[in-house]
Amino acid sequence: MTIAQTSTTSFKVELLQAVHSFGPTSPDTFKIALYTATSDIGPATTVYTTSNEVVGTGYTAGGNTLVISTSPTSGDNTQGIPTAFVSFANSSWANSSITARGALIYNSTQGNKSVAVLDFGADKTTANATFLITFPAADASSAIVRIS
Repeated sequence: MTIAQTSTTSFKVELLQAVHSFGPTSPDTFKIALYTATSDIGPATTVYTTSNEVVGTGYTAGGNTLVISTSPTSGDNTQGIPTAFVSFANSSWANSSITARGALIYNSTQGNKSVAVLDFGADKTTANATFLITFPAADASSAIVRIS
């Protein structure tokens, strides 16, 4: 089993169907859940699942609610390609004792539909400490959700 970092395939289709709203007037609620190395979340993941989700002190199934830090906007990426993007504020679990290999961003407003999978590259562990996910810069080259 392996975690594959990607925007999920179903999310790409659902964008064209106007399922997800990141807009400032009535955004959906997006969440982030943590997963162990035995998870196989990836491009084919369509919804949030509890299978191989992290279990530990300071972590609740379903993960954290994300805060949109940069509403949908656009700019040119480093290759000069016009890109639309949205970003989230960092997310953390204080006083946690957990081990996670990856995460799933999903839309809890729309039936827990998947958005993106994050692969941490290796297990990340806390022992009564803060587990922190730091999102990349909110720009056309780095934002966590980008469409070029």
